[in-house]
Order: sequence, then structure tokens, then C-alpha cells
Amino acid sequence: MKEFWHLALSRRIVLSALKIAAVIGTVLSIINQGSALFSGHGVAWGHVALNYLVPYCVATFSAAKNELDRRRGG
Repeated sequence: MKEFWHLALSRRIVLSALKIAAVIGTVLSIINQGSALFSGHGVAWGHVALNYLVPYCVATFSAAKNELDRRRGG
């Protein structure tokens, strides 16, 4: 588990996950909150935050697990 977290927090994986989260989070926010964003109505900022957090977590987990599996030969 320690090796997994070391990988998940590595610079390469963090930067990659941030890029993915920026793109996917923006798309999701436009889809889910677009009408509120463009009309000036109240935006559910918690939902916007989750639109970025979830893709970041998925990308990080996936990249770290794939790298761990690759290193272990599986």
C-alpha cells in the first residue's frame, strides 16, 4: 500500500491527473452547471468541485495501479 501511495503522489502522476481533471472537470461543469454559469444564477459550487475532484481521483488511482501492476509484472 505504501508503494501505491508513493506512486499516486509522484510528480508525473499528479501532473497527468491534474491535466485530465482540468479538461474533464470543465466539460462536466459546463454540462451540469452550464445554464447556471451562463445565466448568472446560483451555481452549486460543491458540485463543481466534485466535477474536478472525481476525475482527478480516478486518473490518479488508475495511473498508480497500472504502474504498480507493471512493476510487479502483472
